Amino acid sequence: MTKIDALRRFLLPCISPPTTTTTTTTTTKKRLSTSLRYDLDDPITINQEPQIQEDQESSSPLSILNPRITVTPPRPSKTMVIGTIFGNRRGHVWFCIQHDRLSTTPLLLLELSIPTHQLVKEMQCGLVRLALECNRSELNSVPLRAVPVWTVNCNGKKAGFALRRKASEQIRLMLTTVQSMTVGAGVLPARFGSSSDSEEIMYMRANYEHMVGGADSESFHLINPDECPGQELSVFLMRT
Repeated sequence: MTKIDALRRFLLPCISPPTTTTTTTTTTKKRLSTSLRYDLDDPITINQEPQIQEDQESSSPLSILNPRITVTPPRPSKTMVIGTIFGNRRGHVWFCIQHDRLSTTPLLLLELSIPTHQLVKEMQCGLVRLALECNRSELNSVPLRAVPVWTVNCNGKKAGFALRRKASEQIRLMLTTVQSMTVGAGVLPARFGSSSDSEEIMYMRANYEHMVGGADSESFHLINPDECPGQELSVFLMRT
């Protein structure tokens, strides 16, 4: 019996080793604590995911293009011309349109029957509208700027007529004299040109916006420099 008891004591621990609940519980606690630490890290990764998506959305092509569209500066006008209003002090008004300041061949040259002093008086109010109308049916097929005769209205009042002219040598000389100036006003001295009894020539030179409404309407609108007071002056060509 003593041998059997000795064998039981020796073999029993080998066949069925004793289980310690403390060890399993501690290991289980360690695994639970480890999993809880990972779970605590998950909210951080969840919070970071929207930031990554926001960064991706901010770097999308639409978000990159939109600021460029709003920041792009406006392009300069392609219909800008140079206009010069001039005339003798006791004479009448001329209106000249040039493609650029170096050109001595005007695109449009009109001789108006409006006295120079009267136009200066109208311009003191700051608003001048010159409406040139042509209602002759025989001129319907003629290009608008080639119409020879116009009826003129200044600020809603009848102001005589306007005739289309070709640039004379004196007018070409005057345009050459002021070609270095794009915007400005002044007076050319007396006896300017070939005529010995010529008077002082008053002139005002500026950029104009040329707008074409169709085959029967065009207009020229004075563009004021930023530093100058507002002077609204427009010339309309209309065929009715």
